[in-house]
Amino acid sequence: MPLSKKPRQKAQSKTEPMAAPLPDRQVDPIRRAQEVMYDAWDARTARDRLALARKALKISPLCADAYNLMALHANTTEAERDHYAKGVEAGEQALGPEGFEEYAGRFWGFLETRPYMRARAGLAAALLKLGEEDAAIGHWRAMLVLNSGDNQGIRYVLAGCLARRGDIDGLKAVLAAYQNEGSMHWLYTRALLAFREGGRKAVANALVRQAWSANEYVPAMLAGVIQPLATDSGYITVGGPDEATEYVTEFGPAWHAVPDAIEWLTKIAATCKPRSRPVQAFR
Repeated sequence: MPLSKKPRQKAQSKTEPMAAPLPDRQVDPIRRAQEVMYDAWDARTARDRLALARKALKISPLCADAYNLMALHANTTEAERDHYAKGVEAGEQALGPEGFEEYAGRFWGFLETRPYMRARAGLAAALLKLGEEDAAIGHWRAMLVLNSGDNQGIRYVLAGCLARRGDIDGLKAVLAAYQNEGSMHWLYTRALLAFREGGRKAVANALVRQAWSANEYVPAMLAGVIQPLATDSGYITVGGPDEATEYVTEFGPAWHAVPDAIEWLTKIAATCKPRSRPVQAFR
């Protein structure tokens, strides 16, 4: 979040007459509501954050981020889902058909689309927790159409869900849509599919070595040799055990569903040589 919520006013020249300020009714209510939400995200207590969210909705009922914040403080998953659903509806109305047409394929590249995209991601996550996988998958796929660059990492949760469901064709389609992806999520999953299909041992082995170079903890964690690492920091360490935990949580069931896959993975990983690399963290 930016530290300065409002741009500083430019100093007026002594020879230039002072322009009269525009009355509030001429300022976009959605923008004014969003300004309040910047303060809400930074507020220290839940009570203050929620009070500011309600204030934002009084300014504009189309402020999707106000519903997003309320969802984060919901007491039940059902309430969380309902708040996010209202956020999606508000975002759709705020953008209008012309917004969806103008920004199609490039959502998230424009600030005004982000509250809507946050709401839709939150709604999909809540639906998944409630067991409504088909609905969640529908939202994720639609979001990737709206924003093919996928700044939110939707492809990872979608791929993990498809892998757990055993939807191999769907999983292959997502992997192919981001075929130049070099993350350990893609490398390990492509290795699993190559092993599963057989006849591509050299390709599968090479993918394991690339994946292991990106994160060496995954094979041992899948085999139960090391335990998952829980973290509440809000950050994931690239190449670290917390990143491996995230992968194993999402894709572990798919590995366990393929006979001998984990045994093969650990055998190939044992031949890999460790190398030092800088530790990076991201949210």
